[in-house]
Amino acid sequence: NFCRKCAEIGIDGLIIPDLPVGVYETNYQAIFEQNGLLNIFLITPQTSEERIRHIDKISSGFIYMVSSASVTGSQNSFGKEQENYFKKIAGMDLKNPQIIGFGIGNRATFLQATQHQKGAIIGSAFVNFLKKNPLQNIPDFIKTIV
Repeated sequence: NFCRKCAEIGIDGLIIPDLPVGVYETNYQAIFEQNGLLNIFLITPQTSEERIRHIDKISSGFIYMVSSASVTGSQNSFGKEQENYFKKIAGMDLKNPQIIGFGIGNRATFLQATQHQKGAIIGSAFVNFLKKNPLQNIPDFIKTIV
């Protein structure tokens, strides 16, 4: 019922972080597909290469790369360890694009993320901007990032 309603109102995909891959495959993948919904899986620097390849195999949207094990929010730049993770994933020749999230909140982190992957997800920085600014200022926020 939930997936059908999501499709009816125009939702294309869902991120359900606590949904195990095996449970998705067994119980939900067919329902997602019947409703034209993408299930976006997350990977981290600690995710094994075998698991990443399996997630890539059953995915049809993009893979959400969590930039680090830290909490969400903005940082000034990514460290060498994160850069190595980005390069490793880029070199795996996955079929799905990878989009980096967590820690993207300024031009420097956006550019670092998009140097290796197809895009970046800006969450906390955007929410914080919206708390202080009217909606018509969104283009100004985007200009500070890209």
